[in-house]
Amino acid sequence: MSSSSSSTASSNTRQATRIPGPVETSIQQKIIENFEPVLLRVYNDSSKHAHHSAMRAQGGGNGETHFAIHLVSPSFKGKTSIARHRMVNALLKDEFDNKGLHALSLRLKTPEEWEKEGGGEMR
Repeated sequence: MSSSSSSTASSNTRQATRIPGPVETSIQQKIIENFEPVLLRVYNDSSKHAHHSAMRAQGGGNGETHFAIHLVSPSFKGKTSIARHRMVNALLKDEFDNKGLHALSLRLKTPEEWEKEGGGEMR
């Protein structure tokens, strides 16, 4: 194989880097600082919801309106599911009130629960 064909092959596997917006960045920073996660995945699902009337009224929203968060944290030990959701929603009150966050899908586990399920991805 010539060097030109190997460089072509490697350039075909490159992927664009996605840069998180300010709402996603804020969500990640707050969760890391407050929950000391074992696993954190923040998915921006806003593009799936651009057709909603509230999003159309904003011209498609700011592109950061709907998120799914998968979080494994020892902070959830002894807490009910609703208490865990309230903890995250309270932490992100400013994002809901002032930064365009419209909806969250949450999967919140303790490290023990996550390990019991196999310790893999939660999506």
